[in-house]
Amino acid sequence: MKPAGQLRVSDPLTTHWGFEMTQGWFSRPVEVAVGVAGSIRHISNAQQAVELLTGQWRDAGSVLHGAALRACRRAMTGDVPADNAREAFISAAREAHVLIE
Repeated sequence: MKPAGQLRVSDPLTTHWGFEMTQGWFSRPVEVAVGVAGSIRHISNAQQAVELLTGQWRDAGSVLHGAALRACRRAMTGDVPADNAREAFISAAREAHVLIE
C-alpha cells in the first residue's frame, strides 16, 4: 500500500466530480519559455499543459488558448488522444510567442 497523498505515475487522478483522469502523456515534450526570465520548461503531458495554460499565460482568453485548454482537459479524461491536445497546445504556445522551435 502506498502512503496517503502520494500518486504513482500509473495511478489515475480523480477529480471532485468523480471522473477518472489521466495525465495524457504526449509522444514528445513541447519546449516553452515561461516567466519573466524565459525559463525553459518541457511540457510532457496534458496535465502539465493545463497547469501552464491556467496560470500566467500571455494570451489567456484567445481562441487558440481556449481550444488548447479544452483539448488538454479532454485528453486527461481520455476523450481525445493526447497528441491532439499536444498539437492544440503547440498552436497556443506559438500564438503566445513562448514556443521554442
